[in-house]
Amino acid sequence: MAQAFTQQLSQQLAKNVLHFAPQVSRRSLNVIPEKLKIVVINKLLNIVLAQQLKSDELDFLKQKWVGICVDDIGLRFEVGVEQQLRVRAFTQPDVTLSANVPELILVAAGKEDPDTLFFQRKLRIEGDTELGLEVKNLLLSIELDNLPKPARIGIEQLAKMLNILNPSE
Repeated sequence: MAQAFTQQLSQQLAKNVLHFAPQVSRRSLNVIPEKLKIVVINKLLNIVLAQQLKSDELDFLKQKWVGICVDDIGLRFEVGVEQQLRVRAFTQPDVTLSANVPELILVAAGKEDPDTLFFQRKLRIEGDTELGLEVKNLLLSIELDNLPKPARIGIEQLAKMLNILNPSE
């Protein structure tokens, strides 16, 4: 009986964390200047996608802009490629991909397929759907092992935690 109570309490705590964490993140992000967010995201994406940039796998993004909306934390930006990956404030992208943080973490960790999320309406693609499908395929091609070790470990641990907190999803 005590074990059942502990498990129920843990599940309730997990639901509360999943409910309040995005609200806290949203508030925190709101106080960070837009320009600083863009610079940090730009540096991170250039590190994460360095291999794809070198092998010209991102050429399909030349002269195109992909909007990224992380709905639950209110983060919106655009990504394009010139000589390198560029990030800018959200304006009018050619295609927009929208999802919440948990789904993006699970995709990054290879624990969830973007197609599944798309059909569950947890990943939305609006605009140039052909470009959106190329971006989705790019997401699938990113090897977690190629990420910097701290990023890889962080994503793996967050994905494990999400699977524990939401075993039914």
